[in-house]
Amino acid sequence: MDNVIVYAVISLSAIGVTAAVVLYFVAQKFKVIEDPRIDDVEAALPGANCGGCGFAGCRAFAEGIVKAGTLEGLNCPVGGNTTMAEIAKVLGIEAEEKDPLIAVLRCNGSCENAPQKMKYDGPATCAFAHNLYSGESGCPFGCLGLGDCVVSCKFDALYMDEKTGLPVVVEDKCVACGACVKACPRGIFELRLKGKKDRRIYVCCINEEKGAPAKKNCEVACIGCGKCVKVCAFDAITLENNLAYIDDEKCKLCRKCAPECPTNAIHELNFPPRKPKAEVTAEAPKEPAPAETKS
Repeated sequence: MDNVIVYAVISLSAIGVTAAVVLYFVAQKFKVIEDPRIDDVEAALPGANCGGCGFAGCRAFAEGIVKAGTLEGLNCPVGGNTTMAEIAKVLGIEAEEKDPLIAVLRCNGSCENAPQKMKYDGPATCAFAHNLYSGESGCPFGCLGLGDCVVSCKFDALYMDEKTGLPVVVEDKCVACGACVKACPRGIFELRLKGKKDRRIYVCCINEEKGAPAKKNCEVACIGCGKCVKVCAFDAITLENNLAYIDDEKCKLCRKCAPECPTNAIHELNFPPRKPKAEVTAEAPKEPAPAETKS
């Protein structure tokens, strides 16, 4: 009986040792030697794992950077230029500075501007409502106001304004990760240049309907009149599908377009108030001077 136990222990030990040796050689054969710079690059990243860089997370972004060996086309929106400079130092390359971006809501269809015409009583998600109907205001391009963008934001940079029914971007918290852009089923959010002194001009509408139906549902919709296009001296504004669009790369912030818009669809942010235009009064005709009389 004792011999049986001894043989069993010896046999199991031999099998275990053999399996360990096999596993060791298999591990050596297929092991992946990771570039140690990946850890250094990851350490330089903010660790937000927001996906704003286009990768699944900070680790995947670090691997992508080291594999590419260049920073061209790669950017961490949360860390910005400071983080990219640190990463460049790790890799021994130069980092090109990029102008910061910010999320912009291109809809002003508030409760006042786009009055409610029907009542929605379904699941409170924009994704579901978008597939179901055009929205309570009737605008098929307008904000549905159910807050998918707010839920998607990891930085508390969005909240719903109860008065207007629209989401609001908190400028000093937005890192331009693009989560709201992906979350909005109507593509109303856009990442645009933050601008000098945080000043931006953009068309706050994405409605591609013709003027009459667009204006019917929303008082401040772009009606595609093209007046802004004509006044822009920098070819920064284009008109396509009844909708004007301002290219933030070309826009010089001259502010000539906004006053031309008959529906106030063009928004100017963080500019000083415009000076009121001086009233032009017709000059009274001068009375003829009395003729001199010779004495």
